[in-house]
Amino acid sequence: MTLILNTAYDTQLDLKEHIQQQRKSQKLSVEALSEKSGVPYSTIRKFERTGNISLRQFLMLVEALGELNQLRQFLQQEKAPKTIDEVLNNA
Repeated sequence: MTLILNTAYDTQLDLKEHIQQQRKSQKLSVEALSEKSGVPYSTIRKFERTGNISLRQFLMLVEALGELNQLRQFLQQEKAPKTIDEVLNNA
């Protein structure tokens, strides 16, 4: 049994913080990110306050900030074996 200390909500807030930090590090205002991404200004403001946004709009922000390929690569990486049986079966 694995004990997971982070919740989906914790991760949602982490993603919100990451997007906000990336926007600021690229010296983009909310208005500029809205224009670049196609996500409405009010939606970005709400996202930066609450962490709530649709998946599609989140991906549009990630793309506008130049991180979409990194996200895809992360999702496509192979998972390391967790048991000796998995190692032996993949040998």
